Amino acid sequence: MKYFTWTLSILISNHISLISAANYAANAENAITALNNKWYSASTGLWNGLWWNSANAMTTIGNLGLIDSSFKSTAEQIISTTYSKAPGRGGTKAGGYINNYYDDEGWWALGWITAYDLTGNRDYLNTAITIFDDMTTGWSTPCKGGIWWDKSKTYISAISNELFLSVAAHLANRVPSQKANCISWAQAEWNWFSHSGVINSANTINDGINKTTCANNGGTVFTYNQGVVLGGLVELSAATGDSSYLTEATTIAHAAIKALTDSNGILTESGGIQEDNNLAQFKGIFMRNLAALQKAVPNQAFVTFLTKNADSIWTSDRDASTGFIGPHWQGPYAAATAPSQSSAIDCLVAAAAVS
Repeated sequence: MKYFTWTLSILISNHISLISAANYAANAENAITALNNKWYSASTGLWNGLWWNSANAMTTIGNLGLIDSSFKSTAEQIISTTYSKAPGRGGTKAGGYINNYYDDEGWWALGWITAYDLTGNRDYLNTAITIFDDMTTGWSTPCKGGIWWDKSKTYISAISNELFLSVAAHLANRVPSQKANCISWAQAEWNWFSHSGVINSANTINDGINKTTCANNGGTVFTYNQGVVLGGLVELSAATGDSSYLTEATTIAHAAIKALTDSNGILTESGGIQEDNNLAQFKGIFMRNLAALQKAVPNQAFVTFLTKNADSIWTSDRDASTGFIGPHWQGPYAAATAPSQSSAIDCLVAAAAVS
């Protein structure tokens, strides 16, 4: 009888988990419908004409397609439209995805890697490779490593370096002929990044490095700077078989959750109440990469955090009449933008992925 009760309990728990995952996926699909109806242009392939934000919107749509077979064809169609219509619209050179900002390039490279994972279309992967090759030209800072934020060499940002790490490590796991080279770049980046001082004593990441002193610039601890590095380290661990990268990622993730949540455990951006198109995008990026870490190193605390935030988004930060989602996940609902909508979708997709 005890065995039967225990078995029944496990079955019920698993059934509830499946229902929960389906609900988060359905909620994400509904939010994507609202996003596309309001902000997506099939003639430009962009959401509200935004550039790097659109790469992130496309990425989260691709990620939903990867876990929800019923949405896969829709995701493939959206990605195909963006691939044919978006090139050259972000101040880019040669009609593609290469411009003056290495972080812009990194977002699109990761987006096309997700597109490749979803579809198997080698054109998407080749586009990511082309972007990455350009990113390597930024490895010329005066701080003994790292890449610049921009080609004008005005700033050394954490995010451009995290994206460089992540793109290199992702490609190492997808392009066998370039695996050794990509691992070498990813390891060089992590060795520099982890010793640069940009990771502070609290194990959170400031915004960048002072290009004169080569020290942590004390910049804001933004949520996305705690996120992209997680995905990069997960991929680097997979490429090398070295689990120490996952240990490093887990430390950063716990520190970020501790530092950047409100009293109810809801992720809150350091930028404050007035979140522009940049700040409103950041939180979802953290959640996307936290889900990748949780899949690599299962951790119930991460599952609880992701689902709690997804629940708060749906119950406290959504206008039920329009399906729009604002920038403050604890609520109350405030005016939505394309970035706030796609950021929230990232969280919903992440919750579905780990449930």
